[in-house]
Amino acid sequence: MLDTSRRFDRLPPAVGVGYKPQHFSSLRADPGPVEWLEIHAENYMGDGGRPIAQLRTLSEEFAISVHGVGLSIGGEGPLDRDHLARLKKLCDWLNPASFSEHLAWSTHGAEFLNDLLPLPYTPATLAGVADHIKQVQESLGRQMLLENPSSYLRFEDSTLSETDFLGALVHQTGCGLLLDVNNVFISATNLQVSPQAYIDAFPVDAIGEIHIGGHDEDEDDQGAALLIDSHGKPVADPVWQLLDYTLARSGPRPVLVEWDNDVPDWPVLRHEAARAANVLAA
Repeated sequence: MLDTSRRFDRLPPAVGVGYKPQHFSSLRADPGPVEWLEIHAENYMGDGGRPIAQLRTLSEEFAISVHGVGLSIGGEGPLDRDHLARLKKLCDWLNPASFSEHLAWSTHGAEFLNDLLPLPYTPATLAGVADHIKQVQESLGRQMLLENPSSYLRFEDSTLSETDFLGALVHQTGCGLLLDVNNVFISATNLQVSPQAYIDAFPVDAIGEIHIGGHDEDEDDQGAALLIDSHGKPVADPVWQLLDYTLARSGPRPVLVEWDNDVPDWPVLRHEAARAANVLAA
């Protein structure tokens, strides 16, 4: 039986990392500055086995943030009720300190697309996303956080800025926001706008989590810089600087280091976490 006496009601304004099973023993033996962990919901929707057993153990030692990647919050169609029910079952027994999803879509009819795709920022899409957020929050019985995407193009149909769109969702649904600073830097570079101006316009009072991660550098057909959200290398220096700029506006917030591809040994990720802790402390 899971002991719930030491569960965490909220994330601390400290550093977390995306949990990877190969780090289980090293993380517990030498967590360094890490006080909380993020898991991807879809990896823990089974009824048992090693993943669930490890998660039960970790949940007694670290606050847990559940990050969804499959709800398709921005999709035109209705939410998948079976998927939402499995998510609710996970959150009911785990009682995480936070739950978040992406401002994106990944479904078309009965087809699931293995990607997080963008959407135009219009009153129509605002209404649809708001309805989906309300449905998720009512089903889970908890507030959810919504993550800003990484962008590679602009929609001609958009009539709202991304920050205004997110602010309207907060106002209409009571949701919180997950600010991915790496995504901000990627989008600003790709769309040739100021990342600091984006942060200045962002509704920072609604921030429940901040994410940072690595990205890949490429160029488009015109030779302009094109950044790809890869989560496969250390955080770039300009992203560290943007994190510092963000925290100066928002105050201390939970900061997560994401590293999902080409995952390094624990000491490398722990080093990134320590650097994030130094920025947060400053």
